[in-house]
Amino acid sequence: MRAKPIAVNGHTMGADSLLRYLEIKVHHLIREQPWDSIRVVGAHDRQAVVSRHEKTGKLFNVQRPTASIHGRDLTLMAFPGTDYVHHYALIIATYLAMTGRSADTVTYQLPDPAQCCTAIQQLDLDLDGDLVIVGWGLSQLAPCDGAWNQARGYAWKRARVHGRAVLYLGFLHSIWGDVAGRVVRRLAELGARDVVYVGKVGSLTPEVEPNTMLATGSESLLDGSLVQWDDFFGDLAAARPGVRSGVHVTSPSILLEDRDWLTKHADYAFVDPEIGPMGAAANRAGIRFGYLHVISNNLARCYPADLSNERHRDVVRRRAVLVGRIRDTIADRLATRTT
Repeated sequence: MRAKPIAVNGHTMGADSLLRYLEIKVHHLIREQPWDSIRVVGAHDRQAVVSRHEKTGKLFNVQRPTASIHGRDLTLMAFPGTDYVHHYALIIATYLAMTGRSADTVTYQLPDPAQCCTAIQQLDLDLDGDLVIVGWGLSQLAPCDGAWNQARGYAWKRARVHGRAVLYLGFLHSIWGDVAGRVVRRLAELGARDVVYVGKVGSLTPEVEPNTMLATGSESLLDGSLVQWDDFFGDLAAARPGVRSGVHVTSPSILLEDRDWLTKHADYAFVDPEIGPMGAAANRAGIRFGYLHVISNNLARCYPADLSNERHRDVVRRRAVLVGRIRDTIADRLATRTT
């Protein structure tokens, strides 16, 4: 399928911020030279050409799609997931269009479901009713003592919090969109009883300044239907100062969140690609799920902080404070939960 660049003028990020966002995502081989064709597929090949723009100074979510060169043709390999392959193809096509180059060369091939499931089956842990905390900010959430146990594509650390077995799980690659749902299903198969996802969401409410509040909830609009789950936090998280609760919207790509999209979803609270698939997977598996996220950007009003400048010192400082609140809230929930 051909990847079409989005209409930049209608996007909620604005042209300048959107271009900065794309520049830190696009593989350096695309930025540095033209190609006769660029194809995005679902594969995970760390032996191919690694992007020079991969994140540094982080334990997790550091790996970008890699590239394979075939003469004048380039293949980009994203971790197998329908949403991620499509999202990355949109990134490339839109970047080329914004920098005055033709996007007609960009195509993508969605991975088949069996391939996506096989990629997640590599996750293999001994869980016996554990709470698994997965996502972002894990280096601050997990105890400082002890090393991370390394495996292919992920790492974990165990602890006991108020007598409960807790496993902190991070991935080196992105678990974007539907991939995250498969992670929850796999964790349930391995014996997890609760999964908590810590990450970042965009606010759809204009007055919420990024990096000042947390978000939680137990419902998400997924593919046009409302998904609900048994919330790990119950009423505890939503009752805390500085935490907003509301109905979440699942969006497969930031590139699709233009002004028309925002108008259709203005009555909802938050947006990200993972919460809906994770909550749906937990509901089907009969386990509890909860999310407690930093509100990282605002689609309804322009603020200085957005997805293009997440590495700014003040943004990092503010988020560290919020992650501390997330850690305390999880511990308090474990102290009060009896089953």
